[in-house]
Amino acid sequence: MSVAFLDLTPSAADRARLEAAAARVIASGRYLLGPELEAFEAAFAAFAGAEHCVAVGSGLDALRLALQARGVGPGDEVLVPGQTFVATWLAVTAAGATPVPVDVHPETHLMDPAAAEAAVGPRTAAIVPVDLYGHPAPHPALRALADRRGLWVLDDAAQAHGARLHERPVAGWADAAAWSFYPGKNLGALGDGGAVTTDDAELARRLRRLRNYGSERKYEHLEAGSNSRLDELQAAVLRLRLADLPAANARRAAVAARYRDGLAGVPGLTLPPVAPGAAPSWHLFVVRHPERDALARALAGEGIPTLVHYPTPPHRQPLYAGHPVAAAHLPAADHAAATVLSLPMGPHLSDAHADAVIDAVRRVAPALVPAAAPAPEPLPTA
Repeated sequence: MSVAFLDLTPSAADRARLEAAAARVIASGRYLLGPELEAFEAAFAAFAGAEHCVAVGSGLDALRLALQARGVGPGDEVLVPGQTFVATWLAVTAAGATPVPVDVHPETHLMDPAAAEAAVGPRTAAIVPVDLYGHPAPHPALRALADRRGLWVLDDAAQAHGARLHERPVAGWADAAAWSFYPGKNLGALGDGGAVTTDDAELARRLRRLRNYGSERKYEHLEAGSNSRLDELQAAVLRLRLADLPAANARRAAVAARYRDGLAGVPGLTLPPVAPGAAPSWHLFVVRHPERDALARALAGEGIPTLVHYPTPPHRQPLYAGHPVAAAHLPAADHAAATVLSLPMGPHLSDAHADAVIDAVRRVAPALVPAAAPAPEPLPTA
């Protein structure tokens, strides 16, 4: 059976709806900052449990502009997790602030609250936890830390559309949340897109200014802003897909449950944990194995595609060579990068597809576990 890691091809019914939405935008003659954007922002704010949504050009822009709107910049330090997509760190760098790496918990790969506490210094202005793979970060502990130390919290929720923690949307734990609508996300556009959600009206107002050349009124520019506006076509597509997201996320959860049951006890394989009270969005299903690369090759031979999210932690990326973060000691992040493997995940997977993945993993993984070293020969007695 052929199994796709990801399938973004719309069904015939979905294609018809997308084409109708595109035709509506084209007929309107309004392509930027119009009614489609306003409608999507209102719908997504409600979905995320926030008062305001400001949609922008990408997930990276959402992170960067949120930091800038808060006033985080040169001279400030921002705590970031050691295991994440590089955009989390790039946003801090682009805002002019300094990323301060925090190691992740070795089991969850989420920011370790104890390590975050130890990393707070006199210049720390903000914390950017990441809901990695769609699993909520340890928000209660990080929220408590931020409140004790007077820090601002920006949740990187790029992989967590619909995730909840203790019956609360992940965005509700932070002062603001940044989202990505990259096509492969749970809520994906037909191109790039992003958004910031928040209950802070003044932050939202400044975000709208920053995304539009620093302007609130045509040809009057109050500050050095950007051109980062989600266009009307993408807004129409996203509003359409937002209505379908709960069902799509439920299918992801069903696939994850099937994987967790079917792969339990496979020698050498570590399954993703789920914290008490957490309802992940299951953007990815990430296992660990000591012979990750060999496992990926063996599964490819069985017709099962896999990916690695992410093979090189940000502090080891060439862009940070020579930067103090390059010397960071992040053993859990390094171990994660060497052992993680993402199995196919998405609403496109049927039970039969999931079972094909399970069967292949159960066939090939046990043989890849390194044999235990033989016990040393006993010393001869006199």
